[in-house]
Amino acid sequence: MIKKILLGAFCIAQFSLGYANESSPSGLIPGNGAELYQKVPKSVIIKTKKFKIRIDQQPNGKYLYQSWPATGKITSKPSMIISDGEMIPDGTGGNYYFEFNNNGYTYQVWRNYLTDSAKKAPYTLTVYNGNGNTIVNQAGYVIKN
Repeated sequence: MIKKILLGAFCIAQFSLGYANESSPSGLIPGNGAELYQKVPKSVIIKTKKFKIRIDQQPNGKYLYQSWPATGKITSKPSMIISDGEMIPDGTGGNYYFEFNNNGYTYQVWRNYLTDSAKKAPYTLTVYNGNGNTIVNQAGYVIKN
């Protein structure tokens, strides 16, 4: 009797794992081989202390970075546009960041799913100069997703 119960439980587990592998939702990306998946928005607008930033996925799969002063309107001409950005998964918890390169500077917009504080911002803008030194590090909050 116990053998039949164990065999049944084993079969159910195998079918469940097989179904889970076949039915992973499209549009979701793994975080470097992770078991957890997070949805990456096709477009997001965030606001930091000094900037409004819009990131859009382009038809070629790359990302477009546009920024305005924090008090500027999104409908006006952006003060900076950077194309051909990449979305890079970070770790196994679902965090990721967008990376853009422009005139020797590297712009990273981090999505912080896993934090140790409920008050931590969901995004962080970090800008590095050509020497790898951090010149901007600002918390960002979603205006429109």
